This record gives sequence, C-alpha cells and structure tokens, in this order.
Amino acid sequence: MIIQENVPMSEHTSFKVGGPARYFVKAESVSDIKEAIAFANEHALPNYILGKGTNLLVSDSGYNGVIIQLGKFFSEITNLGNGKIRARGATPLARLARYTINEGLAGIHKLAGIPGSLGGAIYMNAGAYGQDVSQTCVEVESIDSAGNLHTRAAADCKFGYRHSVFQELAKCEPKIPEPAEGGQSNFLSETILSATFQLTPATELGKTAKDLESEMQECMTKRRNSQPLSMPNAGSTFKRLDAGAAETPTLIAPGYYIEQAGLKGYCIGGAEVSRVHANFIVNADHATAADIKALSEHVQNAVAQKFGIQLKREIILLGKF
Repeated sequence: MIIQENVPMSEHTSFKVGGPARYFVKAESVSDIKEAIAFANEHALPNYILGKGTNLLVSDSGYNGVIIQLGKFFSEITNLGNGKIRARGATPLARLARYTINEGLAGIHKLAGIPGSLGGAIYMNAGAYGQDVSQTCVEVESIDSAGNLHTRAAADCKFGYRHSVFQELAKCEPKIPEPAEGGQSNFLSETILSATFQLTPATELGKTAKDLESEMQECMTKRRNSQPLSMPNAGSTFKRLDAGAAETPTLIAPGYYIEQAGLKGYCIGGAEVSRVHANFIVNADHATAADIKALSEHVQNAVAQKFGIQLKREIILLGKF
C-alpha cells in the first residue's frame, strides 16, 4: 500500500474542484482498506472511501484526513448464473449496466448513463427512468471502520428514495474530528465492497438483448438532451421532493421550482445554475468549492422564500467549509 500526501481532490471529483487530501491511498485489496483505516485511526484522522467522485464537493481547503480510493480489484463483475450478478464496489455503474445487457439480463440496463461507481450507487440508491439499484439488489457486502465484514440482505439495507442504511451509519456520532457531511468518514461508517443483483432474463419479458440495448440508448439520448454533460457537475444538486405524484412530475422536481424562481443561469463566482437543467450546478468558469456551496444555498433560500419549499441537497460535502 502506497500512501501519498497532499493530493489535489480536483483531480478526483467530477466538479473538478477541491483542495488537497492530507493522505491519499489507492486500495487494491480488502487488506489495503484495513491497513489504510488503521493508519487513519492511529493518527486520529477521519477517512473517506472514494469511488468516482461524481456526487462529491470537497472543500477548497482540502480534507484533513485519509482518502481511500478503491482500485481495479474492486471493479470486477461475476455472473453467478440464474440471473444473478455480483459486482465489486468500484465497478462503474455504466459498465455494469452494459455488462448485464450483453448477458441478456434486464433490471438495471437503464442506469448506464449514471456516472459513478456501484458503491456510490448503493449508498445513494441511484436510479433513473423507472429503475433504481434497490429494485434488483439482493445482498450487499461491506466493511466497517474497525475492519469487520458485514453481509446484508436488501431488506436490511433500508433502501428508500436516494437513501440507504449506509447513509445512516455515516451520520452516526463521530469519534474523530471533521466528519463528511453525509459521507463515510467516522468509525461507525461502512464501505461497500460488493453487491449482488437478481436480474430477469430478457426472454422472460418477451425481449432480446438488442431490445435492452435500444431501451438503454433511448435513456442515454434523453440524458444527453436534458443534462449539461459537457460541463463539470455532480449530477442532480437537490433531491426530488416528497410531495406530488408520477402524474404530476413537476410537483416533485426541484428543477421546476428553481426555474420558476428565475434562477436558471444564475451565477456566483464561476458556479452556475445550468441553463440546460436547473437542478444541476455546473463549474462554468474556474469555480471554487465555496462558489458551488454558496450557489446551492442561494438556490435553497430563494426557493424557500418563493414557494415555502426546503430543497435538500443530494451532493455530499467533504471537509471544512
């Protein structure tokens, strides 16, 4: 295990912002994770397990702790037969979705356009176009910050809209300074090592692998046409609202309220509310993390004043702001 010092987090997050991590470790085995966690605990520092960094905003002052990024070992996919697929935590969700299409299995094929790793997808219960990972997940393996392994059935993962038990564990009372807001950086949190899915053969649905590919491509086209994919961002900034129903999607879409508040294109520093999709904040012109955080708070305040609605941030904040 190699420990690097003062690694810029702007190089490891989709926002392309963030100061240096005091220590940075690339883990290529479970033992590497245990060793890195032990190093953090020994130095009384927090640790954060990093996937693709696509839902993360790191402070401009950096992270005074140990960033543990999962390496290639944690990106393997295994077909267990009978529609079951196991993938390790660092597997890109897009690659997993495409793999299942090639195997003629339906259930997560519409998630191919979601950036990030499987671990982050499980943590956030990522979803799109009527599918989310909890619908087909049957088991999750994780490791806690003491090095203990855990295996949970899906029912024990407390999946909900953009929610899982792993978020609850991360928000437990920290025993070390500077925990991540919503992140995995205290002794009680757990890191997702792998997940197993029970998928449905396309033939049982009267479809072929080609049909699944077509459905996936349709979703990808919708994503390209409706999201600012050419600019650094971290996906949806705010969570969907509880109110409303599928028949009235605007009532649950944060972007609707943000746009109605006249904030599309609004800027603070180099951060901008996307002109393509109002629920995206983009790094339009050398934004800082402070710019992005300030803009997200301005949006929350403006929507609250105009509509009496409190938007809840989906993006994780890491470090001191």
